[in-house]
Amino acid sequence: MNLTIHTSVLPHTDPDASLAFYRDTLGFEVRNDVGAGTMRWITVGPADQPDTSILLAPPATDPGITDDERRTIAEMMAKGTYGWIMLATPDLDDTFDRIQASDAEVVQEPIEQPYGVRDCAFRDPAGNLIRIQQLR
Repeated sequence: MNLTIHTSVLPHTDPDASLAFYRDTLGFEVRNDVGAGTMRWITVGPADQPDTSILLAPPATDPGITDDERRTIAEMMAKGTYGWIMLATPDLDDTFDRIQASDAEVVQEPIEQPYGVRDCAFRDPAGNLIRIQQLR
């Protein structure tokens, strides 16, 4: 079997704020932007990785999700415990400084973790955790 990671999904609560964060702050290219208002599906990704994307999608739109589940998802997003993704960079300090300068919410400054990676963390406009580790 030969599988690749094509698209990961993160929820958004404000598509314009999420678009600005992923495009302007992280420098991802916009690959698709469909829908209107809060019902927009935006696909972004690194320019040099055209086959790997992040889909920023409105949460809990599946008709099979109950009202209780929608409330739970909204509560988890508000706490920042619903969605997260791990990214990597060859220069963690420079990346951290650039993202911090954008007024993104810093969760953790760069630190050497006891499990062998050096990383930092931010939250995107929807509260999703964005962990970034130093490439070795």
